[in-house]
This record gives sequence, C-alpha cells and structure tokens, in this order.
Amino acid sequence: MPRAYRAPVITLVLGGTRSGKSGYAEHLLPADAPVRYLATAARRPGDAEWDARLDAHRARRPAAWETVESPDVAALVRAGGGPLLVDDLATWITGVLDDTGAWESPVVPPAVGDRVSALVDAVAAAPGRVVLVSAEVGLGVVPATRSGRVFRDELGALNAALAAVADEVVLLVAGLTLRLK
Repeated sequence: MPRAYRAPVITLVLGGTRSGKSGYAEHLLPADAPVRYLATAARRPGDAEWDARLDAHRARRPAAWETVESPDVAALVRAGGGPLLVDDLATWITGVLDDTGAWESPVVPPAVGDRVSALVDAVAAAPGRVVLVSAEVGLGVVPATRSGRVFRDELGALNAALAAVADEVVLLVAGLTLRLK
C-alpha cells in the first residue's frame, strides 16, 4: 500500500555562496502569515558592507514576519509557535566556534559538539514547521588554514546530522534546486 503524502515539517536548504538558498527557503513559507525569521548573522561594528547585506536580507522579508536575532537556535526551535526560518547555520556555527575558543584550541572543544547535539535534538523533536538554511562546504578544496578546516569539518558534520533528521533536504546550485531527500 503506498504511503500517504505528508508535507515536510523540517526542510534543510543547502547551497553555496549566492546560490539562491535564502530566497528559496523564504518562498517555502507563507508571505502573509506570521513567521519567525531567526537571523544568525551579527552586525560587525564598522563594517558597512556587511551591514548592507544584512539590511538587504531584512528588507525583502514580508511585513508579517518577525525577525529574531539570537544565538540560541535550539531554544527557538523547541519553543514552537508557528513556522521558523533559520538563516543561516554557517554563521551560527562560526559563533559557536568563537564562543568556545575552538579557533585557538589544539582540538575542537566538547562544547561545540554539545551545542550541535542540542540543536539537532531540538530539530528532530520540532513541534512545527522549521526551514534551515546552511552553506554546503563539502564541494571545495581542502582549506589551507587550520581555522578553515575546522569550520569546514564542523559545518559539514552539522549539515549531515541535520540532513539525517530532516524530512526534506535540497541543494541549490546556480539558482537551480536539486532535491536530495
């Protein structure tokens, strides 16, 4: 007997720089209904170009959406309360690596794994619709620096763990969508 179609609850949208991943993720949610948009990128004092990028993202969001800026993604996922869009996990993991001193440590501190596990567990048990945006870093060259390799490895592991619990996973390349799961 064929299984009945069930709309995805958890969607992971992966892609490279300027692939269209954020725009695609935004179109998965209703423009005329309340959505919590968790922006993980922090403002950088004195960086006007970065601020302009953040402002452009904010300006294209529908008026009915609420922008939340918080590093505690797991708590917001657990809280439920309507659709949640998290954009993006590459900046989130960068903050986790910053907070835990991973850049200077000879090994990645266990606190990184703890934060990742908390997020994956929250997503797996999410009480409602969650769309997650993340950079795909597994298609490039091996970074020349330790910090580049730590970032690539930790984000790659996070993406894999989230893909395992997501209902749907898509990859955007050059604005084109490839359904992975």
